Amino acid sequence: MLVAGAGPAGSVAALVLARAGARVALVDKASFPRDKACGDLVGPRGVQILTDLGIATPGAGRGSDLLAVGPSGNASRLPAFSGRCYPGHGLVLPRRTFDDVLRRAALSAGACGIRARISAVDQSADGTVRAAVTSDGRRIEAGTVIGADGALSPLARMTGMLDERESLWGFAIRAYVPAQVPLPLLVLMDAEAGRIYPGYGWLFPGVDGQANVGIGVGLPGDCRQAALRGDLSRFCALLRERGQLAPGAPVGPVIGGWLRMGGLGVRPASGNVLLAGDAAGLVNPLQGEGISQAMMSGRLAAEAVLVSPATAGSAYTDALRAAFGRYLPGAAGLQRALLNHPRATSAGVRLLTAPGVRRVFAGTWSLYWNGLADGAVPRPAAWAATAVQAIARRIG
Repeated sequence: MLVAGAGPAGSVAALVLARAGARVALVDKASFPRDKACGDLVGPRGVQILTDLGIATPGAGRGSDLLAVGPSGNASRLPAFSGRCYPGHGLVLPRRTFDDVLRRAALSAGACGIRARISAVDQSADGTVRAAVTSDGRRIEAGTVIGADGALSPLARMTGMLDERESLWGFAIRAYVPAQVPLPLLVLMDAEAGRIYPGYGWLFPGVDGQANVGIGVGLPGDCRQAALRGDLSRFCALLRERGQLAPGAPVGPVIGGWLRMGGLGVRPASGNVLLAGDAAGLVNPLQGEGISQAMMSGRLAAEAVLVSPATAGSAYTDALRAAFGRYLPGAAGLQRALLNHPRATSAGVRLLTAPGVRRVFAGTWSLYWNGLADGAVPRPAAWAATAVQAIARRIG
């Protein structure tokens, strides 16, 4: 088995395969530990997978409720609920540490780590990938390939599984800044009076006194350019004005990365190739989370291969549809609608965060926006979130 990419999706896939006795090559171009542009929050579904697989994350913090601030400056506290199949909290851990923990777990289970950049594939006429070829000329044989090599996925491009024009793109940058953050803070702003900014800024708790500050945008159509450093500087200035960052708090180095969201513009399986995580475009289009979906899809891909390599592609596609099909298409359609109607979106967010209204909708907003309606414990907020999900699916 060949797993391309040692992020959360690839490492979980390699771990599950190796524990079952499969021979696994886990290939990544980076030397670990390595950094990654991310908010460093692992959602409840990801936490459940860590528990299921018995993976410990020493030093991780816990995240629960979240403060969502609207353009008017009003904040709505979005509550964290325990579900039937996930806990009522997330984890806080830098990706440099988190990804290394997962990769080490896979290697400890018997996966073979290979540092290499895959530059070509040996693919037959029926789409079967016989081997991957690295930039230094090495040939890595493959019975089955799991592509977990990120939003720009070279493997998806080389195998013809990606259609960039149909994809829903985003871009995000982040830095670390000294700050103590009691609750994750997410800020929805106007780009100009009455017109919503096409994304949001965040200030998330970190470890060792270093908070995670960043800004991300959704990019409509085939737009692939984003100049966000100036926006991040202005966002940090806003946080200083509001007392959420100290006046002289230095902002560390800024790194960024592409997001491909909603499962659009990509075939998750073709021949003996299965795409997982960001390579499959499984990022939540509304709030940008991708770690939980990456871990879930990596696990599903590995399990499909273990049951039957010959039918893994169809079984995996069905498993993805069952796991994400009720949420992601509708969320992608809703995200596009929000981007295309910035005035209505600004007014809607102002209403959701208005005093007297925010308490009524906070639970529903939290469950739907975080993709947690499926598996939620029955309660009014869960019923409402399920209804919103059904309506959004029709939009999508």
